[in-house]
Amino acid sequence: MPREPGCRGCSPPAALVLLLLLPPPSPLTLLRCARALAVTIVAEDAKEKAEQPVLQKFERSGKSSEVKLELKEIVFVIQSQSNYFHSKRAEDLKQNILNQAADLGKELPRVLLIHQMDRHEGAWTILPLIPDFSATYGRNSSWIFFCEEDTRIQILKLLETLGRFDKSKEWFLGKALYDEESTIIHHYAFAENPTVFKFPDFAAGWALSLPLVNKLAKRLKSEPLKSDFTIDLKHEIALYIWHKGNGPHLTTVPEFCTDNMDSFKAGHCATMFNIFLPLCGDPVKEEDVFVAVKTCQKFHGDRIPIVKQTWENEATLIEYYSDYAETSIPTVDLGIPNTDRGHCGKTFAILERFLNSSSSKTPWLVIVDDDTLIRMVFSRTAVQKLLASKCRCYSTDAPDDMVLGMCFSGLGIPITHSPLFHQARPMDYPKDYLSHQIPISFHKHWNIDPVKVYFTWLAPNTEDSLNGKKHRHPKEDL
Repeated sequence: MPREPGCRGCSPPAALVLLLLLPPPSPLTLLRCARALAVTIVAEDAKEKAEQPVLQKFERSGKSSEVKLELKEIVFVIQSQSNYFHSKRAEDLKQNILNQAADLGKELPRVLLIHQMDRHEGAWTILPLIPDFSATYGRNSSWIFFCEEDTRIQILKLLETLGRFDKSKEWFLGKALYDEESTIIHHYAFAENPTVFKFPDFAAGWALSLPLVNKLAKRLKSEPLKSDFTIDLKHEIALYIWHKGNGPHLTTVPEFCTDNMDSFKAGHCATMFNIFLPLCGDPVKEEDVFVAVKTCQKFHGDRIPIVKQTWENEATLIEYYSDYAETSIPTVDLGIPNTDRGHCGKTFAILERFLNSSSSKTPWLVIVDDDTLIRMVFSRTAVQKLLASKCRCYSTDAPDDMVLGMCFSGLGIPITHSPLFHQARPMDYPKDYLSHQIPISFHKHWNIDPVKVYFTWLAPNTEDSLNGKKHRHPKEDL
């Protein structure tokens, strides 16, 4: 079965990374957080070009006309998070955008941070914000440009790129991703030929023209969103905009890139992406991380050996929790019967044991399914606050990730999303999407060699980690 999706109003999909009341470092340092180069993009000759209007020939619709675009016509929206580490990175990007605008002698653009729009439930899913974007910017702006906190933007090049498109028309622009085969995370959409449907790589930035934003706002007003959960936001937004053929497809923009800063393509790109792991503090000590593996008797023989062949040796403190005690592994019987659906009862039993049985000095808990190559990360303080509340599973077989999301949301505990945690196999993601990541986890062993996946994608490389370098994976293994 696939992992249950996270709920729209309370948590991002795939993995839950909880940060609460603890000083740095972030949980991402569990995976040997490396130091990164601080990068600021400066247009050397920007001031000389500032007086020249951006004029480009528009030929996309068969017409030829000159289009002028001013920086003040673009509203920048950074897909930020409230956690201090991530909000700081978003603020840095905002300041970089404003500095570039000042250097160009341009009127400063509006730069919005999504985590500050908390009056909208589920703001991180973007669509709930569209009506406000339409009402606020529908008359005096031409583009809403979205980007991630690690997207790097060449403002002058972005103006030139967007200036090619007729701003009076409906445009959905981005770097195109597509599925090479139908995948469970996209509900096997376009099963006959999944390559035909394109969706944007958020890391490269993506843009909506205001005419399209206004159209979407009218639709959202007359047809409120029905789904209360999101699995893969970028794919679901593209589906919503496409509207079964009634809306535009994604238009591929070559200048929206995910190449690294030092790439030879940098001069061609309006956007790039920081592939290095960020500087987020010293690595967490191995003895400060307690790992709990969820399993059951029927998987003791095939899944547990894979854990032991791959990442078990990286964990100093580890226990296997099952519905049957087997000394050869060993496993701990939690007294919770195995269920075919969700595993909320087992997860909460693990949380109770972590507080009551493990060392009180262990600050981090990692919960892992037996077919996951790392899943959730909790601080001890977050677990304490959760169990002190009355929030519990509504049934033993309830989806634990959704219940945890709702509980922590109700407690006001922020859930920090990392796209480096994956809920499916490498083959379930576009090659180009994974090419600019240093992944932390994958899920499911179905039709793959999980040992090969681990050593291709996840096995630690001490020298590269210390130097902040990205693994290069053989293309046949992508």
